[in-house]
Parts: sequence; C-alpha cells; structure tokens
Amino acid sequence: MSTPARQSSADSADSADSADSAGLAEFGYAERLDRSIGRFSSFAAGISYISILTGTFQLFYFGYSGAGPSYVWSWPIVFVGQLMVALCFAELAARYPVAGSVYNWAKKLGTATTAWLAGWTMMVASIVSIAAVALAYQITLPQLWSGFQVWGDGTGTYDFAVNAVILAGVLILFTTVVNAYGVKLMTRINSTGVIIELVAAVLIIVLLAFAARRGPDVVTQTNGAGEGQSLGYLGAFLVASIASGYVMYGFDTASSLGEETVDPRRTAPSAILRAISASFVLGGLILLLAVMAVRDVKDPALGSSTGGLQYVILQALPGGVGKAFLVCIVIAITVCALAVHTAAMRLMFAMARDNNLPASPKLAAVHPTHKTPVTAAVVIGLLAMAILLVNIRQPQIFTVVTSIAIVMVYLAYLLVTVPMLVRRLRGDWPGTAATGPDGRRYFSLGRWGLPVNVLAVLWGGSMALNIAWPRRSVYNATEPYHWYLQWGAFVFVGAIMLGGLAYYLGRQRSRTGVLPEHAVVLPAGRPLALEGEGS
Repeated sequence: MSTPARQSSADSADSADSADSAGLAEFGYAERLDRSIGRFSSFAAGISYISILTGTFQLFYFGYSGAGPSYVWSWPIVFVGQLMVALCFAELAARYPVAGSVYNWAKKLGTATTAWLAGWTMMVASIVSIAAVALAYQITLPQLWSGFQVWGDGTGTYDFAVNAVILAGVLILFTTVVNAYGVKLMTRINSTGVIIELVAAVLIIVLLAFAARRGPDVVTQTNGAGEGQSLGYLGAFLVASIASGYVMYGFDTASSLGEETVDPRRTAPSAILRAISASFVLGGLILLLAVMAVRDVKDPALGSSTGGLQYVILQALPGGVGKAFLVCIVIAITVCALAVHTAAMRLMFAMARDNNLPASPKLAAVHPTHKTPVTAAVVIGLLAMAILLVNIRQPQIFTVVTSIAIVMVYLAYLLVTVPMLVRRLRGDWPGTAATGPDGRRYFSLGRWGLPVNVLAVLWGGSMALNIAWPRRSVYNATEPYHWYLQWGAFVFVGAIMLGGLAYYLGRQRSRTGVLPEHAVVLPAGRPLALEGEGS
C-alpha cells in the first residue's frame, strides 16, 4: 500500500516525465530515445568530453614548446572566453533540451540554412575530434609498456604516426560498439571513467604539490620563446594558446543528450556550467603544479610529443605511482572518445530525423530494444576510422587534425551565438527567466545576456582566427613542406563548409522535413511544423 509521501514522489516523477515529453513535442518530435540519464551522468558527459586528463596531457608538449612555462596563462584566458559561450549555451539548454543541441538551437534562433550549416560543421568537427582524441593513445600507452609500440620500434619516420592510427582504430571500434549497444551502458562506463578521472586529477594535484621544486612565479618564464618573431612573445603565446583552446570545448554534450535526460531543462544547464568550471580548476592546478615540480624547466623533453606532461609525471613521482596515473590517463582518453562519439551520433540522428542527411531514414532509425540510433553510431565510427586511414603515413597528422577540429567547433558555436545575439539586438529574446511547458522557471542570464553574448561572439571569432592562422609551426612544422598544409585550416575547413552548403542548397533543402516516424501527430493528423523550417 502506498504512503502519501511515496504517492507524492511518484506524482512528481510522473509530472516531470510528462513535462519532458511535452518539451520535446514542442519541437514536433515524438519521444523515441531512452530517457534514463540522471544529474551525475549528464555532468559526466560534459566533463568527459572536455576531459582534462586527455587534453592537458595530449597537448601540454605543444603549448610548452611554443611558449615555455608562461603558456599556463592561456588556461584562464581560454576559460573566461569559453565560459561566455557556456553561459549562452546553458540558457539555450534550459529552453531547448533537444538532441543535436547546436543544430536545433541554430534552427530556433536563425534560418533552416544556418541550422544545417551549424549541424554539418559540428558533426564533421566531432568526427574529426574522435580521431584526434583517439590518437592520444599513442602519447601514453607506449610510455606504459613498450609492447604498445606494435608498429616499428618508434625510431622510423612513420613509426609514431602509423602506430598512433592502429591504437586509435582499436579505441574507435570500442566506442562504436558501446554506443551502438545503448545509452545505459554508455553512461555506466562514462560515469565510472569520470569518477576515476576526477579522483586521479585530485591525487595528481596533491602529489605534484608535494613534489614542487619552485614557486608559482615559474609561470613568468618564457624560455626565450618568441625571440626573432615579428610579434615577439605574443606571437608565440597565441600559438601555444591552441593547446588550451583544444581542451575546453564540448560542454554542450550534456544538452545534446537532453532527450535522454530526466528533467533536462534543469539538469543540462547546471551540467554545462559545472563541467567547464571543474575542468578549469582541476586542469589549471595540474598545469601550474607540473611546471613547479619538473626538475628542469628547460628540459627539451617537455616540449616533445614523446615526453610532455606524461614525462613530468614519471619524473616527479615514484615509478610505480607515475605509471598508475598513466593508466588513469588512458581511462580518461577512452571515456573522452566515448563521449565525443556519443555527441556526434546524437547530432547525426537529429539532422537525419529532419531528413537533412543522405539516407536519413536509416540514420535516424532507433533500435527497438537498445533505444539508440545504431546505424548512426556505426557510420560515425567508420568515418572517424577513415580519417585515420587517409592520414596513416603523415607524421604531422596529430597537430593538423587537432587544429582543424578545433576551428570547426568554434565556427559551429559561432553559428549559434551570432544568431542568438541578433535576436537579442532585435529585442526578440526574452529578458526574464525561461519558462517550460510545466510553468516552472529555468536558467536565464537576464540583463547580463547581451554583454555575455557579445563577449561570446568576439571570443569565438578571434579564437577561430587565431587557430586557423596559417603558421608553418602549427600546420607544416616538418618536411615535406606544402602550401596546402600550411593553409590547412582555410583549405580543408573552407572546402568542408562550402561543399556542404552547396550540397544542402542544391539538393537537400527541398527534402527537409520531419520524418513521419519521428513526428508528433496532432489530432487532425497533421505533423507539428518546426520553427525555422523552410527558411
């Protein structure tokens, strides 16, 4: 027999579920995915995508080689800029908790063409990111055990690049299988991995603090970076800031899982802001204490892709302890790749559900048992592997692939924040708190919305330009030298965006519309129209 308290709790749960479904119906979609993600799992999705142990350990060498210990200052600068974007996204997540967040947000804020381009850009960037994150296995696994260098002995011209592709391919196969199986398995693995990552990050901070050999003033040292450059140290610092810019994105993953999250209008905004804030604090302390603990700040191994932050850990901590933390880093890389794959397939599903991709009915099909778009998971995995195979004998693969992925993410974010700013300037954006279908009020920036939005756009544009700038040191650092590599961001990103836009305008736009099997049908038998459709 139910007690009044239990009955009240059950009624509240039913009310929340009803509100979640009503919020989805507002967009014209029937509920097809498994709504089982709770608060911690939502937070874990965001923080595992950012993944401080993946990003900081993956690109520390790049930042350090470019600007010396002072590169650490790029971390708080990038955080402030990305926080402006995250605040805008948190407000959008409260209003529009739908799969494929960037795509659907752009659809609500701008035109159907803008939405498609935002979705296409973010989807390609996510697929490239999966390949880039998976390549991080090469930086860590061979330092754990030489047997992980399965191709060559590491001294050959292509040994590093080929072996990186082999290890990355194994990881992508794993993320594909897990995501195809279902969101519950994904969240269990992801949440477990995030707990391990957070505990490891705290322990690394504590142990590095005890191993510190110098004070925090070490971050004023430049190691002579910038000498002989036209912009001096500023030029070197701008290059090094790419390392931090690569880490702090993907916080929108929590909102991209909105259709699978319980009470997403409340859960997703807080998950976005907690994920980026926790990443800033933990990642910043790791970077600061690492340069305080290293034996010699001018050791060339710190700026080497085979050394970096892993080298600092093994040098500063006892052998067994250092190796144990490298295992934790491998786990962090694994769940990061898993989260990126998860976000990418939700975006592909969201676009396919609107018949906005080739073979949309198959890509948007949800498995009746696993409640997940299995075909989308497999296609994303195959495309990520294809990127690796195309670049298998390219020793510069890592930096180029990483940089292109970052540029595209920043551009996709701009395709949301710019239309959002236009709406604010026109007076079309509500100044009060967001109100959901259940009448409850949710996260809102209120009067701070306009200045935050302006800063988000300025930051996104300047950082995208900084990363894309055709520096040989970034895109073509070693032979063979080719102009198309040095101009890689403009050439490849431009080709992807312009080619995609041409395809959409020439072929796909006339076919756009919610697939019947995903549409909410009104009593009269007509599907609910999408805002922005046909623009």
